Amino acid sequence: MSKKVLILSGSPRKGGNSDILCDEFLRGAQDAGHKAEKIRVAEKKVAPCSGCYYCSTHGGACVHKDDMADILQKMIDADVIVLASPVYFYSISAQLKAVIDRTVARWLEVKDKEFYYITTMADEEKASADTTLACFRGYADCVEGAAEKGVLVACGVYEPGAVCGTPAMAQAYEMGRNV
Repeated sequence: MSKKVLILSGSPRKGGNSDILCDEFLRGAQDAGHKAEKIRVAEKKVAPCSGCYYCSTHGGACVHKDDMADILQKMIDADVIVLASPVYFYSISAQLKAVIDRTVARWLEVKDKEFYYITTMADEEKASADTTLACFRGYADCVEGAAEKGVLVACGVYEPGAVCGTPAMAQAYEMGRNV
């Protein structure tokens, strides 16, 4: 059965390591017959949440008129959501965090999702990704019916493209194929 797969690439660097792994996940999902799309959130205009709760009195419409309404609708419509980010000071990128925070406008509609997480980092210690993964899991904990299906942590990759030729490439592809 074909699934709708939405990949949210939180890398601010086009062609950065986590972005490259997103491409491999996308290729795997498409090769398996799924309808998959990658959004590079850094290329979208997404203001940070103001915490004004305009959305709560306006049917989920946000006071900010930017690209988030389209992204959020795609999140609601997806069967599978991939959250990907480089590790930034033991957390996720600001671009992806803004997207996650802005889901508050219609957060109860984002439900019954399969989640996959992709992180990359210069650090060689896999445990250095734990708090980044905790950010992803914290969001998923707020999604009714969320199920974690896969995690990929690529260590020791800093320069753009450093992930190429590593086992993480095949892992990302296989994770996508096995959605």
